[in-house]
Amino acid sequence: MFVGLLQLELSIFESYSLKDKRAVVNSLLDKVRSRFNVSAAQIDDHDLWNRATLAFAVVSNSRVAAERVLNHVRDLAEEDQSRGEVIECKTEWL
Repeated sequence: MFVGLLQLELSIFESYSLKDKRAVVNSLLDKVRSRFNVSAAQIDDHDLWNRATLAFAVVSNSRVAAERVLNHVRDLAEEDQSRGEVIECKTEWL
């Protein structure tokens, strides 16, 4: 069994309140959850309106399959550069 963890730090553009930030974060989390079988949550920077740290976890019987899913999640987060930018990406394996 392989457990992959992906942590993304986002810089959110044109966010002037926590409400603006929440809209961007929730949109991304919902999009990832609907497309991929992963757990997803905001794990840090809860009180900063222009930054968010998100985590995604996947469990698989193959590291290659888990890595593929996490790469797709990262690619999806990096696609929409109009609302925010991925400024740091970390992957861990358990």
